[in-house]
Amino acid sequence: MFTKNRKAGLYTGGQPSLRGTLIKIAILGLIDAGLVFVIMLLVAKHAWTMVVVLSIIGLAVNFIYLRQGGLPAKYLAPVVILLLIFQIYVVLFSGYISTTNYGSLHNGSYEEALDAIKQSAYAPIEGSIDYELKVAEAKDKSLLFIATDFESGKTFVGGSNYSKYPFREVTAADGLVKDSYGAVTGLKDATILTDDQITDRSVEVTSTKVPMGPNIEVDGFLSTTDAFTAQHYSYQYIFNEKDQTIKRISDGVIFVADGSRGFFSNPEDGEILSEVGWKVNIGLRNFTRIFNDEQLRGPLIGIVIWTFLFAFLTVISTFILGLGLALLLNDSRIKGLKILRAFLILPYAFPAFLSAYVWKGMFATENGFINRSILGLDNSQGIHWLTETGPARAAVLLVNLWLGFPYMFLISTGALQAIPSDLSEAAGIDGAGPWKIFRLIKLPLLLVSLAPLLIASFAYNFNNFTIIYLVTGGGPILDPTLKITAGGTDILITFVYRIAFGGAGGADYGLASAFSILIFAIIGSISFFSFRRTKALEEVTA
Repeated sequence: MFTKNRKAGLYTGGQPSLRGTLIKIAILGLIDAGLVFVIMLLVAKHAWTMVVVLSIIGLAVNFIYLRQGGLPAKYLAPVVILLLIFQIYVVLFSGYISTTNYGSLHNGSYEEALDAIKQSAYAPIEGSIDYELKVAEAKDKSLLFIATDFESGKTFVGGSNYSKYPFREVTAADGLVKDSYGAVTGLKDATILTDDQITDRSVEVTSTKVPMGPNIEVDGFLSTTDAFTAQHYSYQYIFNEKDQTIKRISDGVIFVADGSRGFFSNPEDGEILSEVGWKVNIGLRNFTRIFNDEQLRGPLIGIVIWTFLFAFLTVISTFILGLGLALLLNDSRIKGLKILRAFLILPYAFPAFLSAYVWKGMFATENGFINRSILGLDNSQGIHWLTETGPARAAVLLVNLWLGFPYMFLISTGALQAIPSDLSEAAGIDGAGPWKIFRLIKLPLLLVSLAPLLIASFAYNFNNFTIIYLVTGGGPILDPTLKITAGGTDILITFVYRIAFGGAGGADYGLASAFSILIFAIIGSISFFSFRRTKALEEVTA
C-alpha cells in the first residue's frame, strides 16, 4: 500500500491503513460470495471443469490482494481475468464445440434425447373412442383422470402412478355420482377440479399420462389435449434402456444408440430412428467436412474469394476517398473548413444500421430512389440491385464506402497535420511538384501511422456482418435446394451465421465453430504478417 505525503503530494511506501484494509476485505468478501454462489450452481450441474477454473481464479485473486507487495500483479490481475473470460475462454470453448456435433438435432445429453423420443413416440390408437374427461385431484394432490364412455355408460379412473392409482372401472359403490345427462359430478376420495383450477394447472394436465395397464409401453395410456376429452394412446416403440436399444413395434426393427453419430440408428442399413439426437465428440470431423462435403466446398470457394475482395475493395475505396478529401481540405485557406469537415463525418456519426436500411430502400428495383431518380429507369428497366449477384455486390460495396470513408478521412486528416510542413516546403524549393511531394514524402509518412489502422479495417470488414446482413441478407440465394444455402453476397461470417442458426438441415453449432476457428486463424495470420511488414516500413522510413 501507499501512504500520501501531504506536504509533497506524493505517495510513498508504508503500512496499509486500517480503513483501506477493511475496504479491501469487504470488496474481496463480496467477490468471494459471488464466486461461491456461482460455484454452487455449477456443482449442481456437475460442471466440474468450470468449478476448478473458478476456484483457482478465486484463490489467486485473494492471494494477490491480501498479501503485501506485488503491486504490478494487483493492477494486471483484472486485465488478465477479463482477457481469460472474454477472449481466451471464448476461443477455447469454440474450439471445443468444433469437435462435437452440437446443433439443433444434438443439443442435449443421451438421457435428454431418449426422453424426447419417448415424449413423441406415441399416437392415438386407430378407432379408439373419445372419453368424456373430468380432471380430479386425489388427497395427495396428484391428478386423476375420470373417463366416461357414453356408448357403454362405463366410467373409469386412474392416475399417472399405476401402482397407486390403477386404471379401473368405478361404480356407485365407489362413490360415483352422475347428473341427469350422465356427466360425472363426484367421486369418493377425489375432488373434481373447476375450470379455473384446470387452467392454472393446464401444463400438468396436458402432460399427464394415465397408464391403462401395468406396462405402459404395451397397454398404452390415456391423455388429453383440452382437459375435456381423452384418447387412448399407444407407444410405437419398445425401449430397452439397459441395452440402449429401441424396437419399432410396427416392423420389429431394432435401433441401437450410435455413439459416433449421436443418433439411434439401424446397424444394417444406417436408418435413423428420429432426428432427435445427443451431443457427442467427433474429433476433427467438422474440419474435414468443410473441405470434403460437396454442398459446402462448392459455394465455399466463391464465398472465400468474395470475402477477401469485399474486405480489400472496401479498405482501398474508403482509404482513397477519405485520403483524397483529407488532402483537399488540408488547406487553411479554404473558407468554412470546419463546416465542410463536419458534413463529411455525418455518415460516421449516423447509426450504421439505420443507414443500411435507408440504402436498402434506395436500392429497391421498383420505386427505388437510385433507379427512378438517379438513373431514370422505370420498373421494367430497373436494375435488380438486391436480387442479382453482381448488382448486389456493387450495392454493399457502395454502402460500405458511404459508411467507411469518414473514418478514413478523420485518421488521414490527423496524420497529414502531423507531417511537418517544412518537408513539403523543402521539396518544393528543390523543384518537386505536388504529386511528387505526395508520392515520395507524404504517402510513406502517412503509411507509417495509418498502416496498422488499415490492417485493423481489413480485419473488421473481413467480418463485417452488419452491412451484409442488413442490406442483402447475404442474398441472392445461389441454390435454394441445398441444405446449407449460400448467397451471392455472403461473406464467411454471414455464411457461418446461416450454418449456426439454421438452414434446411437445422442449426449446426459444431460446424459453425469450426468455421469460426478457421476465420480466426486467417485473420490472425494476415494481421501477424501485415504488422511485421508495418514494422519493416517504419524502419525504412526512419
